[in-house]
Formats: sequence, C-alpha cells, structure tokens
Amino acid sequence: MRAFTYVAPETVDAAVDALRTARPGTKILAGGTTLFDLMKLHIETPPAVIDVHRIAELDTIGIGEHELVLGAGARMADVADHPAIKDGYPGLSESLWRAASQQLRNMATLAGNLLQRTRCPYFRGGLEFPCNKRVPGSGCAAIGGHDRGHALLGGSDSCIATYPGDFPVALIAFDAVVDVVGPGGERSVPLAELHVEPGDDPAREHVLAPDELIVRIRVPATAAGRGSTYLKIRDRESYAFALAAAAVGLTFDGDGVIDECRIALGGVATRPWRAAEAEQSLLGQRLTPQTARHAGEVAYAAARPGRYNGFRVELGIRTVADALRIAGERATG
Repeated sequence: MRAFTYVAPETVDAAVDALRTARPGTKILAGGTTLFDLMKLHIETPPAVIDVHRIAELDTIGIGEHELVLGAGARMADVADHPAIKDGYPGLSESLWRAASQQLRNMATLAGNLLQRTRCPYFRGGLEFPCNKRVPGSGCAAIGGHDRGHALLGGSDSCIATYPGDFPVALIAFDAVVDVVGPGGERSVPLAELHVEPGDDPAREHVLAPDELIVRIRVPATAAGRGSTYLKIRDRESYAFALAAAAVGLTFDGDGVIDECRIALGGVATRPWRAAEAEQSLLGQRLTPQTARHAGEVAYAAARPGRYNGFRVELGIRTVADALRIAGERATG
C-alpha cells in the first residue's frame, strides 16, 4: 500500500470543503470494507483519503409516513435489524443481511455498499490480465474467458463485469433516490440512474462527480414493501456473491389480482437491474406458477450468456418465480 494523506472531517460541510480542494484521485472512506482491499491490490492508489465515518449527521435512520430516510453512513447491520424496516420492507432488510457476514455488516455503510466495485477476478487479479475497467483500452479477459460469474445483462464488447451489490437491487425495485452534495450544492439522483452500463468506458461506473458525497438514501413508502423479499442464490449459503438474485414486491386487489408489482435482478447484470417488462406482464394477473414462471422468462429475455454462464439464465428465471411466490405469501398473509 502506498503512502497517502488522511483527513477526517466531522461535518458534511467540512467534508465538502475537503473534497473541493482534494487532489485528483482522492477517495472517500466510510466503513473501509472495500477501499482498503483495493488499495492493498494497488487497484486504488489515492493520494489522499477523506474519512467520513465520524460525521454524525450521516448516521441516521428515519421512518416517515411518506418515505424512509437512510443516512449514507448508517451501518448495514443497523438498517437490516431495524424493526420498522424488517416489518415494512423485509426485502430491504434481507438484501442487507444476506450480503455479508455480521462482522462486515457492523462496519460497512449504505453508501459504501452502493458504490462498491466489481468482484470480477480479472479486475482484481493483477496486471497479467487485460481489464478495460482497470486499464482502459487493454481489453477484457472475461470475454471468451472463464465467465461463469459474469454478467448476462447490460454487458458490452468492452466489459461484462457483474455488479456485486445486493442492497441497491432492492433499492431500485422500490424507486429509491440518492441525495448527494458537493461544492456545487445538493442534488438528487434516482437510484435507477446512479449506476451506468460499461459501454465503451467500463472505468466509469456511476454518475457522481469525484467531489460529490452521498448524504442520504430515500425510499418512497409503498404497500408493496410489506409484501416483499430478496431471494439470493449462491454457490454456498455463507455470504457468497449471487449467481442470481431477485428483489420482488407485490400488492393484490380485493379479488386476488396483482395491482402493483416490482421486480429487480441482482448478480446477473453490470448494474442493479429493474425488470420493468416482467412487472408489466403480471399486472392485472393472478399469481400462479405459470404467470410467475413467465415473468421470469420475460425478465431474462435479453440475456446474453457466454461460454460458461448460460446455466444462470434458467437459474435466474426460477429465482424470479420463487421470489414472486414468497412475496405473494407475504402480501396476502
């Protein structure tokens, strides 16, 4: 790890001032569960680190009538275990506690979780592997290589690295909004617009400027939150990354017909992936094994499997169908 300057502001204003004068490449540190690993691998080599974990105003959890307001610095464990979130948004809670071990959840923050970088082994494996995300223009070893864990959706000819997060998948299903602040003031970014597909520039992973800081995440209140789940399928049950995942929320009218449906996919795309067409296929329908299966097929209709990851298309379809069944039971229970 290379030497770097360390700054620890205690207010948001002080953090913004530090960002305003920061040298190019400066990184924000919160829980440190991702950044330190990348620095040890020399993938991230910041000249300075701005540690925001002492900023009390970032460490908040607000349960309002019209929205959840989650501070960017709130710990994953605290949000996952909050009684109102477990009861009113079980899908959000599950996406957090299924994401990592208790030790990591005690340290990792919500904003850090949103902006974590891919676990693609070619990205993290060193300069012996070409990786456009790490060294632009060098190529993508995953394309035509060992792609078992790589993206089925949202990839390009330059990159098929899978976005690794779970919580943002649940957030995108519930139309979350991220509030950010920088020297130019505060602005709001819909979670659906925060992450970008790789296209020709895989090194660009989100729309935030280098001098912007996430301060909160807002989730609009919805009845579909109570009838929700986050189902994650992995090689082992103990905190592995997803082979396929689905965040689902449902509500039914008085006749048992679906009148609100939310579906997002995790572990299979280059960013958190909202399956809008699959949602539309269920509106006005009764939830049956057949309609649930069809929704999964619609969700994966645009999948582009490679050499070794084709099995995850069927796995993903079944994951969506199973998540719909669980959400349906919760919505009507």
